[in-house]
Amino acid sequence: NYTRITTGERKEMQGENFTIWSFFFLEGFSQYPRLEIVLFIFSLVMYLITLLGNSILILITILDSQLQTPMYLFLGNLSFMDICYTSASIPTLLVNLLSSQKTIIFSGCAVQMYLSLAMGSTECVLLAVMAYDRYVAICNPLRYPIIMNRQVCVQLATISWGTGCLTALLETTFALQTPLCGNLIDHFTCEILAVLKLACTSSLLMDMIMLVVSILLLPIPMLLICISYVFILSTILRISSAEGRHKTFSTCGAHLTVVILYYGAALSMYLRPSSSNSQEIDKIISLLYGVLTPMLNPIIYSLRNKEVKDAMKKLLGKILSHQT
Repeated sequence: NYTRITTGERKEMQGENFTIWSFFFLEGFSQYPRLEIVLFIFSLVMYLITLLGNSILILITILDSQLQTPMYLFLGNLSFMDICYTSASIPTLLVNLLSSQKTIIFSGCAVQMYLSLAMGSTECVLLAVMAYDRYVAICNPLRYPIIMNRQVCVQLATISWGTGCLTALLETTFALQTPLCGNLIDHFTCEILAVLKLACTSSLLMDMIMLVVSILLLPIPMLLICISYVFILSTILRISSAEGRHKTFSTCGAHLTVVILYYGAALSMYLRPSSSNSQEIDKIISLLYGVLTPMLNPIIYSLRNKEVKDAMKKLLGKILSHQT
């Protein structure tokens, strides 16, 4: 049986011994049983498209020699993150949508929380790195091969992964050490904010960690992206021909679209005032943030990028030629 503790009971339990939960119940969308089958089909289709689309992008960036550039190195990393991010939570969601016992063991909850935080945090930093790459390519095209050489690109990707994984480890470690007065998580995954709502007492240290990490990974990268695009747009507007302006902007249009989708959902989740929190809205935003955005990334880059479309046609042609 699950345990749900009210706010008044939490206050009474302060100073008492707390239960160490071996498993959790994920409430998810169990209050809407008729909606669960619709969400199952929606999530399954989106997950399969995410796996297929991002796997193809990774494959063509490895196999096509014309895509051996910094932008596509970062795009390959982005696609790998999207696969890992969705795989951390969506399989559990799919199982629970069809199950009456929506449970997850403590270690599974810890892994799910860490992977979701690590991939999401890494993507925040990587999107800023990709904006810097577009800035150098458009504003300093002659020095681009020197500034964005292979070594620098690998270092920037490593910094993105390192920052995301370390901040996620810090958040997960402190969150799972927080005394919890119940084991019913009002969410479809072990999302950190939903888990911390079970805390018996408020922790100033945990609140400060969440605030610092949120500022480090959301407004700061967003500010760097905005600064990069101010310089990019300034350079584009100085191009005399309309065709030249369109061609130059098309190289960063896909990235800008992904940034708006990703940061829009992330900011609404993690930087909204707590007084305006609605758990049902949080679940919907989390579902869009965790399923829709990773699915749209390869579609956006494919539709808006001639090089990617040409590489896909070339790969498809090779596959068909081998079969005949």
